[in-house]
Amino acid sequence: MSATARAWALAGILGAVVVAGDQAVKARIESSLAPGEVVDVLGPLSLTLAHNAGVAFGLAGGAGAGLVLVTVAALALIAYVFSRDPERKGMWVAAGLLAGGALGNLIDRLVAGEVTDYIDVGSWPPFNLADVAITAGVVLMVLIYIRDAEEGGDDG
Repeated sequence: MSATARAWALAGILGAVVVAGDQAVKARIESSLAPGEVVDVLGPLSLTLAHNAGVAFGLAGGAGAGLVLVTVAALALIAYVFSRDPERKGMWVAAGLLAGGALGNLIDRLVAGEVTDYIDVGSWPPFNLADVAITAGVVLMVLIYIRDAEEGGDDG
């Protein structure tokens, strides 16, 4: 298997793991908690069942079909950026996290018209595993480009 094919396969596997984990946890939360119910976990961390029609962390609520189209466009952009240099060190992790998180929330939007959130940390809006994966993927991608720029590498 070529290095490029390996990178695509690893990104796909990671994305699938993120989607599966995200959907499994959401199903468990939906079946275990009533909307608004709060279960204290540790310190400021608690679980609560919340729904939002917006993007990550409840932003841009009520965007509906437009948000689905934006998500599809974002997935295309992730694929494009990744395709420019899939062998770049760590890029498969960033792409897998981003794609998996976006797909996890897209599934919610298509099936229920809103996203299930459940992680509650104090005054921050509730969020979910898909949101964490998206955030981690963006941060990782930025760090990869910063690292490569500092090393004098090509930006792809």
